[in-house]
Amino acid sequence: MSKRNLSIRVPILARVEGEGAMDLDIRDGAIEKLQLRIYEPPRFFEKFLEGRAYHEIPDVVARICGICPVAYQVSAVNAIESAFNMDPGPWVKAMRRLIYLGEWIESHALHIHLLALPDFFGYQSGIAMAKDHPAEVRRGLKLQNLGNEIMRCIGARSVHPVSIKVGGLHKAPDDAKLARLLRALEEALPEALEMCDWLASIPLPDDQQTFNCTALKAANYAVEDGILVSSTGLNLKPEQYDQHFTEFHQPQSTALWSHMDGEAYLVGPLARMNLTAQTMPAISQPVMHKFAHRFPSNNMFDSMLARGIEIVFAMQEAISILQGYSRPQHSFIESTPQESQGQGWSEAPRGLLWHHYELDRQGIVRKARLVPPTSQNQARIEQDLHRSLLNFGLDNSDDDIRLHCEKVIRNYDPCISCATHFLKLNTVRR
Repeated sequence: MSKRNLSIRVPILARVEGEGAMDLDIRDGAIEKLQLRIYEPPRFFEKFLEGRAYHEIPDVVARICGICPVAYQVSAVNAIESAFNMDPGPWVKAMRRLIYLGEWIESHALHIHLLALPDFFGYQSGIAMAKDHPAEVRRGLKLQNLGNEIMRCIGARSVHPVSIKVGGLHKAPDDAKLARLLRALEEALPEALEMCDWLASIPLPDDQQTFNCTALKAANYAVEDGILVSSTGLNLKPEQYDQHFTEFHQPQSTALWSHMDGEAYLVGPLARMNLTAQTMPAISQPVMHKFAHRFPSNNMFDSMLARGIEIVFAMQEAISILQGYSRPQHSFIESTPQESQGQGWSEAPRGLLWHHYELDRQGIVRKARLVPPTSQNQARIEQDLHRSLLNFGLDNSDDDIRLHCEKVIRNYDPCISCATHFLKLNTVRR
């Protein structure tokens, strides 16, 4: 190994949800400094929620993210309904699961085909990749649009849906629209299965690592709720989250980082597959068995196949819910506020999303705390960058090192908005 010295300063992680940078110093052939810096200005959403009535919260938190607004809405209503000791009933839970499944399909299909895959094929963008793989990219965009259509049918619109409320849905979805949606899902399912076969055939870097996984677990593969489990043996309810998870500041980051019992950890599709794949419903077991040899996986790059399998699961589960759909007499139950506090969570496409609210007797929010999946993965991303670069080799060229860092960061899907290269490289050699 050469003893070259190298400094890489990446001032802007463009086209991600938020603003960040990366610094890398190599001295005498070893990593001296590697930092993922987050410098996004504070967004104050937790403070925005203070003083608002509980029924406003689902619509406000949806604005936190344009890619996964349903995740924020469902975690919020779970927490508030817990505070009010409410059970909205099986129909409401099924509808929330259905719209959430649409968000999984939309988000995963976007990430796979426009953000992640170009890295593995050596393209600068999904558009460039589409010139050589038009059928595959077209298929991915079709699946993404199908996920959006589920969100639109249940939530009235695909971006920042407006149907979810404390106690249920503002309005039951239209029967005719759901019937058309069911036919579209059934017709597209074979294409999703073909996509998984294609993803499984793509050569990946052999980058074995050791890391802690955290995910929700339920009798039927957790999406909208569950019990938290981890590779370290945790088994928690939402109100026990603070006993093991801590947020903290890093000097290079304006966003809070998170540790589980003092260690970095992973949330998201690979963590879910590693911990809870056996809970997938019977209809999804054939695709799971087909790729069982890949999971549990210690290769972070298997996240892409995990997303593909979750798309198939989400489509099959959505079909099952739609086949049993019947319009209820009422789409929500009335809520009665009380002075209390509640915690709730769900599995966003990118992983665990935990909410905590303190409310007064009129149902006014006095304190709110939200822990999104990307902040929980920050410490793991930095850990992965360090280990992965050593496996990759520090003797590689500056461009190859930069591209590898892009691939590692993008693999976590940190709310990236499009697939253009987002690392601007400045290299100083001494």
